[in-house]
Amino acid sequence: MLLAALGDSWSPADVSAAAELLSGGEGQFPSGIRSLPSDLVSAVQRERLLAAMLRATAELGYREVSVQDVLDRAGVSRPTFYEHFENKEDCFLAAFDNAAARLRKRLEAAAAGEGWRRRLRLGLEELLSFVAADPDAAMSLIVDGRGACPAALERRDALLDHFASCLDSMVRAEAEPENAPSAIAAAGIVGGIEALLYARLNRGEADDVQLLLPSLMYFAVLPYEGQAVASEELAVAAS
Repeated sequence: MLLAALGDSWSPADVSAAAELLSGGEGQFPSGIRSLPSDLVSAVQRERLLAAMLRATAELGYREVSVQDVLDRAGVSRPTFYEHFENKEDCFLAAFDNAAARLRKRLEAAAAGEGWRRRLRLGLEELLSFVAADPDAAMSLIVDGRGACPAALERRDALLDHFASCLDSMVRAEAEPENAPSAIAAAGIVGGIEALLYARLNRGEADDVQLLLPSLMYFAVLPYEGQAVASEELAVAAS
């Protein structure tokens, strides 16, 4: 995961060495180490701070998180934190943006191929997999993004608008011009899915969210194709 987060600016060997060093000493780079590029050290520390912010927020809620909570989980010093971020909010927004970018990338890669229903099913499957595999990120995107701060709410709304626009475009691409759906349908579907995930995450029920796929597909297809066609999605999932 660290390799993916840092990209290809450094060699895999250097990144692996940095990760190994961070695995000991409460996550801090041992003093006296000079073999790794300083910009790599900084980048890895930043990634650790972002992951720590997501973890602290998931455990405590954004309102209760302090910078010290993030430091305790990241294993870096307070001066290092302020080398990267102005304050708690700045760190949270960076972590939110990082998680949102990862989610968008995964969904765009998954929802490929022919047929909007098939693409939607693959996208939803990937979304639920993301929530189950990375509940810390999901909590920040879906739960704490609502009330952390005005800037976070704007980012959350923009993310939902993006997914609604993608769904609307997929459906319109296959619809007859005279039967083009209202864009409100896509916004309602995305909002409904987000609300359901919000409730599940608030109750600590992220482990089994992948079981929601049949119901979510029924919910998403129903406004466009009607009950008979939407019911087919339940049969697909059950087969």
